[in-house]
Formats: sequence, C-alpha cells, structure tokens
Amino acid sequence: METRVCRLYGAKDLRVETETAQPPGPGEVLVRVGAGGICGSDLHYYQDGGFGPIRVREPIILGHEAAGTVEVVGDGVAAVRAGDLVALNPSRPCGACRFCLGGQQQHCLTMRFFGSAMRRPHEQGAFRDLIVVSEGQCVPVGAGISAGEAACAEPLSVALHAVRRAGSLSGRRVLVTGSGPIGALCIAAARHAGALEVVATDPHAAALKTAAAMGAAKTVNVPNETLEAYEADKGWFDVAFECSAAASALHAAFQVTRPGGTIVQVGVTGGLPIPANLLVGKEINLVGSHRFHEEFAVATRLISERRIDVRPLISNRFPLEEALTAFETAGDRSRAMKVQLSFAGAD
Repeated sequence: METRVCRLYGAKDLRVETETAQPPGPGEVLVRVGAGGICGSDLHYYQDGGFGPIRVREPIILGHEAAGTVEVVGDGVAAVRAGDLVALNPSRPCGACRFCLGGQQQHCLTMRFFGSAMRRPHEQGAFRDLIVVSEGQCVPVGAGISAGEAACAEPLSVALHAVRRAGSLSGRRVLVTGSGPIGALCIAAARHAGALEVVATDPHAAALKTAAAMGAAKTVNVPNETLEAYEADKGWFDVAFECSAAASALHAAFQVTRPGGTIVQVGVTGGLPIPANLLVGKEINLVGSHRFHEEFAVATRLISERRIDVRPLISNRFPLEEALTAFETAGDRSRAMKVQLSFAGAD
C-alpha cells in the first residue's frame, strides 16, 4: 500500500513523495490521516532548517497535529476499531525514566514526538496519507466532528497545560499576549476554566478577530494601542499567558500583572530579558509551560463535545499536493491563523 509523505530535506526544500506504508503490528493501528495542522515548529524547520540548536540533519516527515480514520488494527487492539475518527497524540514518553515515573511525562528523557529533529535519527511525523501508531496514541473523537477540528487537539493540549500551570482561573482577570494559534487557544482554555475576563493582544487585526471569536472580551492591537490603562494600582491582571516570545510583550505583562500574580511563559525563543525589579518588587510568579500529557485526552473530549469550539481557529486548508503554498501561507500571520493540510480521505 502506497502513501504520500510531506518530507523536508532542509530549509525551503519541502517535497511530496511516495513510499510504501507498513501494516500495523501487535498493539498498533494504521490510520488514514484526514487533516494535519502546520505548527510554529514546522514553520521553523521549513523556513530556517530548525530553531536554536535543533537542526534538520536528515530528511524528516513533518507534522504533529493530526487526526484521521482508523484503517486497520493490529492484534490485541481493543480501544479503537476500523472506521473510528481519532485524534493522534504525537507524544510517546518511555514510561520508565524518573520523569515519567514522577508524573512529568512531558519531560521524558527519551521522548519520541512526531516530526521532531531533536534526536537522531529524527522522529518522523504525521504529514502523510497513512501512518502506523501505537494504540495508546489514538483518542476517539465524537460524532459530527471533522478531522480538521480533531487535529486541533494537540495545540489545545498545550493551552490546557498552560492553564493548569497557572492555577485556578475561576473569577480571575487574564491577559494573553500574542494571539496566534496557541494564544487563541489559551483564551478559550482560560474561559473554559472560569476566567472572569480575558484581554488579548497582537499586532495583526486578523489574529485579534480570531481572539474575539475564541472568547476575548477585549483586544488590543499593539503597538498601535498600549496596555497602559491596566497599569494603575500596580496592575489589573491576576494571570498573564505570554504566547508571543517577544521581549516587549513580556515586559508589558510584568507591568500590568498585579502583585502576587502569575505570568505563564508559553512562547519560546532563544532568550528574553526579564525585568527583575518588577519580578521581585511585585512578587510575580513566573512559570514555564512545556507541552502536555494527560491534557491530550481532555482536549479531544472538549473538542468532541464542542465545549471548546476550535472552528474559528482554522483559517486555511490545502491539499497535500499544495504543501509549499500551505507553508508559505502559514508563514504570513497577517492573513492566516491555523493552516491545515488535507490528505486522502479527508472530510
């Protein structure tokens, strides 16, 4: 059985190729992928050949946001059956290292993660028509939900983990800086967690429109507008989710977060200056948030029940044969939010 794959050889060298799909072994499932979302890390690989010290050193199939229909199940598989729509969890922690045993599976010492160039050989991703995965990576999706929606389970999991890192949001005032896909999902996750008010910032009008659709009560177009009104009395917000990885956004978050409040750093970059005087003087809790674990099943359920509606997030869909156009579009934040690839058998 043949499958098309979206394989990257280096910066800007993306090719759609054909190879033979393997049958599933015991405990494995063959899934026909329906939709796959292009993430920021996919873009870094495509645009720059990697990010930081993580470089593409050999051909790699990209993609870790994916969902599809079960085609064939291997021996011993009981959780899913042929015909089921499933969200694909890209994480495969070992389950045996000290972090896995301590309940921090997202920090697994030998983590295998779809489409990652962190280790060599690289971990191949899900941008292909057919993929074999372990049974545990398949989370069934509810009736009436599209593969495109289900493919948003992975980025929603990131947002849910960030919200978990913030502590209780019930009745809290929340700021989200950077309203790209993760920021928009942090808005939705914060509202789901009971936030009283969510204010979102971004330099792009299209992103702010999506932020409002995902639950932001107010949007701020920076740098044309500022958050100065929220600086009074040492800060308005109880919690800030910094999703842009921009130094100006992090500094603004410190200015408008109240004493004893929490800033969750979600966006990643090589380095950011931290205003230590505000960190200390306002006793701000600055915490990081990395990936997810049990949140993936929760994200899939929330999407399945449409308790979080991810449809406003999906801005563009391209067939696999137009992968180059899809990646170029995804790199233009002025006109795209979440760009997805459609595969054979997509809804």
